[in-house]
Amino acid sequence: KVRSMWTAIMEVLTSLKKEREVVDSVLQGCVGRYTLDGTNVTLSVPQLLVHRVESDVHQLCTGNTYKDGKLNFLTVLQLLNEALRTLRDEHGPSELKQQFEVTENKITLTSKVLQDLKAKMLKRQQQYCLSTSGSFSEKQKDWEVKWKNYLGQCP
Repeated sequence: KVRSMWTAIMEVLTSLKKEREVVDSVLQGCVGRYTLDGTNVTLSVPQLLVHRVESDVHQLCTGNTYKDGKLNFLTVLQLLNEALRTLRDEHGPSELKQQFEVTENKITLTSKVLQDLKAKMLKRQQQYCLSTSGSFSEKQKDWEVKWKNYLGQCP
């Protein structure tokens, strides 16, 4: 079991050898050895995003995606941010509306239950008042009779 786990660990370390070399070179100060220039990157911007960026009043995205044959990372980041805003705008309100409807339904249900409880409580109070009003003196007399029968004297 230990040997198979050690073999798996060695395979992972071997597969990450190039990535470790890149990180080690950056940490050692050999920054010029690896550059991120985007020469081999092909970028495809969806038409919806192009339309949104072009019709934007504030013109947040400035510049071309390629400059001197190389990828302009600042513009790409601006495009990605705009794409995220678009997704937020498309999906955000519907999710908020659903949450609002769920909350509104819970409030409506809770208020109905509260009204039912209040009605039941009022009904019980009325029944109690009807059963106790007018007959209080009779009940007191009944208790005095019971005391006298059981104990032989009035309380």
